[in-house]
Amino acid sequence: MGCGLALLLATGPAAAQRGVDAVHLEFENDLFAGEDRYYTNGVRIGWTRSEDRIPGWLETVADFLPFFVEREERGRLKSAIHLAQNMYTPEDIEREIPDPDDRPYAGWLYLNFSLAEEYGDRLDRLQVTLGTVGPGSLADRTQREVHSWSSAPDPRGWDHQIGNEATLMVGYERQLRSRSHRAEDGWAMDLTPHWGATVGSPFTFANAGAIVRAGRNLPRDYGPPRIKPALSGSHTFQPTRASGGYLFVGVDTRLMAYDLFLDGPLFREGPSVDKHPLVGEFTAGAVAHIGDLRVGYTHVWRSREFSGQAKGAAAFGSVHATWQF
Repeated sequence: MGCGLALLLATGPAAAQRGVDAVHLEFENDLFAGEDRYYTNGVRIGWTRSEDRIPGWLETVADFLPFFVEREERGRLKSAIHLAQNMYTPEDIEREIPDPDDRPYAGWLYLNFSLAEEYGDRLDRLQVTLGTVGPGSLADRTQREVHSWSSAPDPRGWDHQIGNEATLMVGYERQLRSRSHRAEDGWAMDLTPHWGATVGSPFTFANAGAIVRAGRNLPRDYGPPRIKPALSGSHTFQPTRASGGYLFVGVDTRLMAYDLFLDGPLFREGPSVDKHPLVGEFTAGAVAHIGDLRVGYTHVWRSREFSGQAKGAAAFGSVHATWQF
């Protein structure tokens, strides 16, 4: 056991010097905030391929992307694929007939494809997301089954969920990392501003914000990963030492032009509420890595998203794990 741990620690920073693949898992749930409403659950599992293992045709695609060809020298390319499910419910899940002024029941099952280029302290990411909302997302079955395992109340209003509809989104993000302070003993702090836009269904929005990280032996990443519509963060990380970690706080502001889960579906009748066009998030948490394993927790406070929503910020937690190999 001791020898295995020593080997893991010894190979961590070295792994950052070669191309690495990674698998990663994110789990978001309002249980971490003692709630059971609104954006109530999200699960995402993904796989990232390193720059020396991505298909040649993706490199050709990158050559035609305007944000990836602003200079002659190619940055480090990575591609990723994620399978995910998001779940949304009203505040009172024990009502058989949901309150028409509350958030509708809805689920979203989707595949996300992304191509990212890192050049110095800048990360550009293009994403295409295909999926379905409605009973085809299996969110109703998932919540009922999970709640049957515990003392949680039975969600009784899923028969009134938003109906089946295909979704397609295209999005772009940019993140910049600037070192603001670094001490000789390994303690450091940095600021990572970001901005981007997404067009399509279920979300169309523009966003901007920043993350501040502070810790020891900061890995070269862009903050913890999150599930859409939140900022994607880093699917991989480059350690500067065999182990390290950081605390962080962040803000993100989204100007929402369209939210299917509040505005209703595009191509059919469905429940809807009066959406707030400006949504803000404040996040705080911790991330640690040892060798090629990174884990972290993010707590999220999200401002009101629709007029009938209970006063105060909605809250939930996000846990992530990444293993590079």
